[in-house]
Amino acid sequence: MQTETTENRRLEPGKLVLASHNKGKLREIQEMLAPHGFEVLSAGDLNLPEPVEDGDTFEANAAIKALASAKATGLPALSDDSGVCVNGLGGDPGIYSARWAGPGKDFGVAMQAVHDKLVEAGTADRSAYFVAVLCLAWPDGHVQFYRGEIHGELAWPPRGPEGFGYDPMFVPEGFDKTFGEMDKQEKHITKDGKALSHRARAFVKFQEECLPK
Repeated sequence: MQTETTENRRLEPGKLVLASHNKGKLREIQEMLAPHGFEVLSAGDLNLPEPVEDGDTFEANAAIKALASAKATGLPALSDDSGVCVNGLGGDPGIYSARWAGPGKDFGVAMQAVHDKLVEAGTADRSAYFVAVLCLAWPDGHVQFYRGEIHGELAWPPRGPEGFGYDPMFVPEGFDKTFGEMDKQEKHITKDGKALSHRARAFVKFQEECLPK
């Protein structure tokens, strides 16, 4: 059972499960959580199975993952569901971004597929945006959502060894580097101290509402 209410719960210091098996996401979220004093456990470390993500929105899939971990462990759980939405492809791959990488989770394959489909569509529109939705869930089914977006353009060929997923082909607005060419500090925080990446923008909202002050 899922219960989303207007009540915003704050986390108390202690154990928090990251409901993900994606090493790239885990690394980024763990780094963001590091200053806040939680004992962070991952679903992979706990040998929790990956639930079937059959929702039709980022929020629905984030909730599936967070609730599965919260109910299995009896602890609050934080999940991330994210992807790239390409305007010239009608918003694809969107919630299916990971599936485009195939069973081997090869995002080189996924980026090539995006490029090939844009060529096939005959469109010059290379605009796209990343979405990240964080879901915080408790064992009683209560959930809270935090969404971040970053808009930009797709580059071809992909550039840069940093990051993960579609990062090497995404150039955020106002920059000439792909996320794959940025180190983690550049990717997440602008020079004036504002959140840049979709995940950082979602995390700021989560931090303001959920983390101890």
